[in-house]
Amino acid sequence: MFRRVPGIRAALALALTAPLTLTAPFALAGRAAATDRYTVTALRFTVRAGGRDCAVDADLYRPAGVDRAHPAPAVLATNGFGGSKSDGSTDAIGGTFARRGYVGLVYSGLGFGKSGCLISLDDPDIDGTAASGLVDFLAGTHAADDGTRADFVTLDARGDPRVGMIGGSYGGAVQLATAAVDHRVDALVPMVTWHDLAYSLDPDNGGSVPGVFKWQWTNGFYLMGEKRPLTAPGLDPTRIGSLACAHFVSKACALIRTLNSGKYSAKATADVLGYAHSISPVSYLKRVKAPTLLVQGQADSLFNLNEATATYRTLKAQGTTAEMIWQSSGHSGGAAAGELDLGRGELESSYVGRRIAAWFDRHLRGRTDVDTGPAFAYYRDWITDPADTYATADQLPSLEQKLYLSGDGRLVGDRAKVVRGSREYVNRPVATSHSENSLSAMTGLPDPAPYDTRGTFLGWTGAPLTRTTDVVGAPKATLKVVSPAARRVQNSGDAADRLVLFAKLYDLAPDGTETLVHRLVAPVRVPDVTKRFTVALPGIVHRFAKGHRLRFVIAASDDAYIGNRGIKPVTVVSSPRDTGVLELPVVAD
Repeated sequence: MFRRVPGIRAALALALTAPLTLTAPFALAGRAAATDRYTVTALRFTVRAGGRDCAVDADLYRPAGVDRAHPAPAVLATNGFGGSKSDGSTDAIGGTFARRGYVGLVYSGLGFGKSGCLISLDDPDIDGTAASGLVDFLAGTHAADDGTRADFVTLDARGDPRVGMIGGSYGGAVQLATAAVDHRVDALVPMVTWHDLAYSLDPDNGGSVPGVFKWQWTNGFYLMGEKRPLTAPGLDPTRIGSLACAHFVSKACALIRTLNSGKYSAKATADVLGYAHSISPVSYLKRVKAPTLLVQGQADSLFNLNEATATYRTLKAQGTTAEMIWQSSGHSGGAAAGELDLGRGELESSYVGRRIAAWFDRHLRGRTDVDTGPAFAYYRDWITDPADTYATADQLPSLEQKLYLSGDGRLVGDRAKVVRGSREYVNRPVATSHSENSLSAMTGLPDPAPYDTRGTFLGWTGAPLTRTTDVVGAPKATLKVVSPAARRVQNSGDAADRLVLFAKLYDLAPDGTETLVHRLVAPVRVPDVTKRFTVALPGIVHRFAKGHRLRFVIAASDDAYIGNRGIKPVTVVSSPRDTGVLELPVVAD
């Protein structure tokens, strides 16, 4: 299954034994306990989801003084992938919102903790339907298995509770899945989550399908889900699939097997990536009407800023109330001082926390006097004053600056200054460029600095900047390459024969130090090397300081991804009338 990936056996064996604890974008805290401000009651539910009865393990947080005569709105939350209701970041949500007077219901997602049924990747018809069953409980129309009923949640109408959802990563996408199948949900705060799993796991920033397999992240999470033994004591029998696919629904395992095979026939692509699309927000956002505050991390090579941006634009275009924040931290790290820490038990100490509090106060408590903030906000790591680290805007920045790829390796601001010339690189049988070891992000192991090996990449470098340049958003490159070897096989019937390359943006300091911005790359499977193609790079927030230089690179490989099949030399030709263009979303200082 994994034979096509160099070194994968050792890396994934390590992943099986290492503490894979990445579950949500919140700082961890100890398990919440009952206090005089709220009580915590463990509950078990049986819900119907995906044609099966599934057990759901949950904790109910009930604030003191909340009863049938004095009801309160509710907040529903679940864990990130691999977690449960009891991990510090998830159960902290229950306590945090109970202290603010909300009824909290925190549960282990299907296939995790002590909840039953198979892992189904936040499929709205399964995970969304299961969460909808918990909304029934909050509405007072469905009892827990022990007979407990909730008659103390604010109702908008009979059977319709006032309820919001919050959570990160896997606990983020389930909110959109739930809102798509249950319009009783009143407010969402999805954090560091995906728009389209096909893009997340097999991205192609040039627009063709399939993309370039992100093998490290994908297999790390796959093994996280599969690692529990089938014979584990007390394992709910509904969590057991088969020996070939122990804990996932069969289509999820088929997706992983196909991606690892490195074979992309038209049928396989349609089947597995079609499945990934179908269970992702991209396919059902049109049904999401609940006001949504999206929070995405800048340091995130798993679900980058482009994912939240695509969700945000879709929601706005269809008239759904939506706002978006780009915080510092994501799946790749990047936690900054003063950012959201639910483990501290309050929200007011951080910008993102205050925005979340206002979002729920407005949409759950009906406080129309509360300002939920601007449409768009983003963290700036070059600002030292904690009170001013976030900038705000009414809309996303547009592509304002164009740079041209000159034949002598320069990035120039005037097409007329492009020098005619051509340069070449060639890929090798093994990966020769490194951006990020995703397994390091999951296990905490050291990760070497990014690098590219001479002869296997091309770079274009701009002149020293005469002023600071702030790039906020997703740069775009329009390219054309020449590769006779790729041209001969690109129509073979197996898309894996098409040329693969990786585009990225470096910050080059005056002393020669290179920084790959947030260690992000844009994999591209070129649909046709005889034609121009466009590359959408991952969104970034980065200040290029005065005196620094921008460096745009295309590389033959990246060791976090599956690369080219066979050796495919690439030539890039430039002339004033025909050259590559890099466009940047630059904002005023």
